[in-house]
Amino acid sequence: MTTKSFIIAIDGPAAAGKGTLSRLIAEQYGFHHLDTGLTYRATAKALLDAGLPLDDEAVAEKIAREVELGGLDRDILSKHEIGEAASKIAVMPAVRRALVEAQRRFATKAPGTVLDGRDIGTVVCPDAPVKLYVTATPEVRARRRYDEILGKGATADFDAIFEDVKRRDERDMGRADSPLKPADDAHLLDTSEMSIEAAFQAAQSIIDAVLSRNA
Repeated sequence: MTTKSFIIAIDGPAAAGKGTLSRLIAEQYGFHHLDTGLTYRATAKALLDAGLPLDDEAVAEKIAREVELGGLDRDILSKHEIGEAASKIAVMPAVRRALVEAQRRFATKAPGTVLDGRDIGTVVCPDAPVKLYVTATPEVRARRRYDEILGKGATADFDAIFEDVKRRDERDMGRADSPLKPADDAHLLDTSEMSIEAAFQAAQSIIDAVLSRNA
């Protein structure tokens, strides 16, 4: 191969299974993994912790450029209020530019990287040799999130989660800058009626075919 790093770009809406799938793929191939959504959440948390406004693009960009991609704690950053704050700064072009630059630097790590998010195959790594678009129906994704919350011993309202999933889809797909959509050359994986094991096997066959062509 001519490049030092083999990049796998994985996109899709919330709760489609792309995060779990990305971690499994990274583990299978010994690649570095980055959940790019956490980079926006880390920026938002830093703003909240410092008592800074969420509507000042210049301030948010400065914080975004200081985010350390190596120490993103999923458990801390998955809190609802951080997600809400992240959605506000994620629409800012300057913040997106700063974090996309950082994500692209991460993608050059050898021997390979798996990046998952909303715009990896279309914007961050458009030349990635493998692009996957992982999706599922809004109902299935809401049910997964609902079950996940109950599994942690917390209470949840399915209807509220369902509305939140649809609202996020609308926001992600409708934004002017880097909207969520499959890259033209992405392989579609609909996990609505697919176990994570089946999704992993489907992804692995796609990746292995490309790796063998590039060997």
